[in-house]
Amino acid sequence: MTGSAEYTPPKVWTWNKANGGQFANINRPIAGPTHEKELPVGRHPLQLYSLGTPNGVKVTIMLEELLALGHSGAEYDAWLIKIGDGDQFGSGFVDVNPNSKIPALLDRSGPTPIRVFESGSILTYLAEKFGVFLPTEQPARAECLSWLFWQMGSAPYLGGGFGHFFAYAPTKIEYAIDRFAMEVKRELDVLDRRLAESEYIAGSEYTIADIAIWPWYGGLAKGWQYGAAEFLQVQDYKNVQRWAEQIYARPAVKRGRMVNRMSGDPSEQLRERHDASDFDTKTQDKIAPAS
Repeated sequence: MTGSAEYTPPKVWTWNKANGGQFANINRPIAGPTHEKELPVGRHPLQLYSLGTPNGVKVTIMLEELLALGHSGAEYDAWLIKIGDGDQFGSGFVDVNPNSKIPALLDRSGPTPIRVFESGSILTYLAEKFGVFLPTEQPARAECLSWLFWQMGSAPYLGGGFGHFFAYAPTKIEYAIDRFAMEVKRELDVLDRRLAESEYIAGSEYTIADIAIWPWYGGLAKGWQYGAAEFLQVQDYKNVQRWAEQIYARPAVKRGRMVNRMSGDPSEQLRERHDASDFDTKTQDKIAPAS
């Protein structure tokens, strides 16, 4: 890979399979399945196919919050999708999410299974299904949905932009890192200013806006993302820090962050979740590591 000053784009782009660093084996310019593989189905109404990335954590937090409120219909099986191995390109997964991205949800509680994909869509679907974490009256509903869609539009600059070039790109490109660091710090300032005037993102109540934003920006504030806390001086965003700690103190958030997790402390990794008791008996410190 060369620096941007030395690169002149060709008239027609062609796919260089060696490009992409550690993600070269799963990145491709075409959609659809690469192999036949059916998805497993458990006994609960909701079947989640995911991985413990920030996008995946949004949904497991939501489900654990619903269960904490007593919504038994939110019981779920969380199946592990190893995106590094290309599980998201199996035919069964593509049937649930043609975009081949985690998380993907299959609601089997009714006579006809309903597929729901894209994390913001899943949060909205679950909030409407169970009647919580999304205001029903205006203007509170509009405020919540505006911040939900803010996250959907902003996080790619943090993950695919800053995170990729800062932590994963095979060559460090100053222009790219500076460009996306500037945008991430602007986003943190947006949140910090909002949280100076509001306890939660959308107002005085905890909503799916918090559930969506916290795994990305709360995780960044707590130093979990890309080893970039010092580089971005995340401690300077005092209101974001307050909010990040407040959300992390919720028991359902701590449980949700464990589900489908494959890194970090083994006691905080619950690779698959099929019963509430799994948090006590099936974390990686209690079972043989998966091959």
